[in-house]
Amino acid sequence: QVQLVESGGGLVQPGGSLRLSCAASVIFFGAYDMGWYRQSPGKQRELVATITATGTTNYGDSVQGRFTISRDNAKKTVYLQMNNLKPEDTAVYYCNARSRVTDNWGQGTQVTVSS
Repeated sequence: QVQLVESGGGLVQPGGSLRLSCAASVIFFGAYDMGWYRQSPGKQRELVATITATGTTNYGDSVQGRFTISRDNAKKTVYLQMNNLKPEDTAVYYCNARSRVTDNWGQGTQVTVSS
């Protein structure tokens, strides 16, 4: 079973930046497609960004050009660099690790964008 631990959330002013990290406890981290999703109160969980095992990235329309996903297979960690944050980015951000047979989620980290 994959355990995922997110960190890096917090309170930031509009226009600011944060970097989220997700550390995975798994043997073959490099075989997993990784992603970040977010959920705000009263809304469905939505895609933020994904990165495949081979490094192909994909972004949600609302974060394109502002957020960057990356991975360090040696550290078994995936990152989400968030720039030019907006109040509408406020949500709980969840890390996801997906293989052919498993779909794993972290506990989430809160990001609040407010002045």
